[in-house]
Amino acid sequence: MSLPATIRGVYVIAPTPFHADGRVDDASLDRLTDFFVAAGVDGITLLGQLGEAPKMTHAEAVAIVRRVAARTRLPIIVGVSAPGFAAMRELTHDALAAGAGGVMIAPLPSLRTDDSIVGYYRQAVEAIGGDVPFVIQDYPLTFSVQMTPAVIRRIVAENASCVMLKHEDWPGLEKIAQLRAWERDGSLRHLAILTGNNALFLDFEMERGADGANTGYCFPDMLVDVVRLAAGGERDAAHDLFDAHLPLIRYEQQPGVGLAVRKYVLMRRGIIASDTLRTPRAPLTVAARAEVDYLLARLARRDPRARL
Repeated sequence: MSLPATIRGVYVIAPTPFHADGRVDDASLDRLTDFFVAAGVDGITLLGQLGEAPKMTHAEAVAIVRRVAARTRLPIIVGVSAPGFAAMRELTHDALAAGAGGVMIAPLPSLRTDDSIVGYYRQAVEAIGGDVPFVIQDYPLTFSVQMTPAVIRRIVAENASCVMLKHEDWPGLEKIAQLRAWERDGSLRHLAILTGNNALFLDFEMERGADGANTGYCFPDMLVDVVRLAAGGERDAAHDLFDAHLPLIRYEQQPGVGLAVRKYVLMRRGIIASDTLRTPRAPLTVAARAEVDYLLARLARRDPRARL
């Protein structure tokens, strides 16, 4: 399914489940896909940074897209960021043929000036094709590239195929507000804004104009509820639910171990069979697992989904 003209809601970032020996676990991938559908997400992003995309072969990546697309009618975004455009073009075209609706592109860490960032996205679009819907991934914490609102506006103005911003700047509330102000005054066409950063600021990001979340927190069903409550004007209810999960969200957001936490909880929830990360990896220590278990037990007092 191609990406819709108006993207809203929760586009969950899917981790890639592995067997203990590092092979892709197809049965767990099927359960994960079914879980996302049952949770009410609006779309799925595959092969993002936390999908361990850099550890995949090209054939594995395409097979994952094909398997998920065959199991759901939800729109699928595929991360295709690469050091060179040849690899980006090949994965883009093969992912679309396998059932993806669009792609996500992060900037190269070497980009330092506004013109170089805008030029990079212009060249990326030339490489993959101007008819391919794409998402800007704005994540300075990982990519060390600072995109101002003005740079994002230039990228959107130059590329009609840009349909969404994955907003992961921090702090970033004023950036969302500025982009929406430009949309209101007509100097920026509508651009879907979905937020990442493990949803650390989702409660206020929704109030500033975000359309939803594009992240992989281990309770995506909670994200669906928060986005729904916020969109429905139930501010206190949205904040109350979000606040109950915030200690676990914060813990899962730790650089280096966050994905291990996410996979551990998804395994505890019975969705994936193993919390294995593909090498090179940093698995959770016994102490870290005990801390996550403690956070889950506390969360269960407020949200029964955490009673594992």
